[in-house]
Amino acid sequence: MIKDIVVNLTIGVERDAAANYAVSLASIFKAHLVGVAFVYDPKVSVNLIVGIPAELIDAQRAATKHLANEAVARFKELGKQAGVMTESQMIDVAPGHVGDTFGRLARSFDLSVIRQAEPNKAEQEVPIIEGALFESGRSVIVVPYVQTQGAKFNCVMVGWDGSRTAARAIGDAMPVLERAKMIEVFTVVAGPTKNTELPGIDIGQHLSRHGLKVEVKRIPADGINVPEAILSHAADISADFMVMGGYGHSRLREYVLGGATRGILASMTLPTLMSN
Repeated sequence: MIKDIVVNLTIGVERDAAANYAVSLASIFKAHLVGVAFVYDPKVSVNLIVGIPAELIDAQRAATKHLANEAVARFKELGKQAGVMTESQMIDVAPGHVGDTFGRLARSFDLSVIRQAEPNKAEQEVPIIEGALFESGRSVIVVPYVQTQGAKFNCVMVGWDGSRTAARAIGDAMPVLERAKMIEVFTVVAGPTKNTELPGIDIGQHLSRHGLKVEVKRIPADGINVPEAILSHAADISADFMVMGGYGHSRLREYVLGGATRGILASMTLPTLMSN
C-alpha cells in the first residue's frame, strides 16, 4: 500500500513537475504527502571565503530561503486544491550533503517523488535522486521535468532482466500495477536470440497470478543504445508509466560502466519507478 509519500520540492521554478505529480499520486492512493524544500548554503570556495563579506553570504542564503518559501507555498496550494493532506519542511543543507540527507529522510516513507534533473542543474539535483536510490531503502518515482500530466496507469511498462533490482522494483510497484489497465513486461535484446526464447515469461506469469493483465515483449536494441530503444518503444505504445530496477553497481562502478539507469534518467519521457 502507498499511504505515505515524500516529494522533493524544486525551488526556483514556476511549475514543479514533481510536486504536481506527487499531489495527483497522493490523491489516487489517498496518501499523506510531505513536501521537502532544501535551503542550500552558499557554495563558496574555502580559499575565497575569507575575502567574501558576510553580508553577501547572508544575502545569498536569504535568496535561497525565499525561493524555498515560494516552493512550499505553491505545494500547499496544490494540495489544498486537490483535497490532499500535506505537510511541508524546509531543511538547511550544504550542497554536498543533500543526497544523503534526503535519502535518510525518505526511509520513513513508502516512496519518494523527485523531478528529473535539468541539464543545467544536474550537479544540484542528481545527488537527490542518487540519495533516494542508494540511501533510502525505498522506491523512488522520477518525474520528467517537462511532465505536465498527473499520475495515470493506463499502460505501464515493466523492465525485466532477471536481476535482483528488477524483482525489487516489481514488488515495490505492485500498488501501481494493480491499478494498471495494461502491463507490458519488456526485456531488451541486444543480440540474436532463438525464436523460442521469450525472456520475462516467468515474471509475466507471476503477475498474471495476481490477476493482472500482462503482455511480454522483447525490445530489439541492435544499432541503438538501450535507453533509446526503451524510450522509443514507450512512445510507440503510449506508455504513461514505467517500472525498472535502479543502479546494479556501486555509484563509482556505474559511473565508469554507464548503464540503462543513467541513460533513462538523462532522457526520460515518462514517470519511472526505480528501486535498488
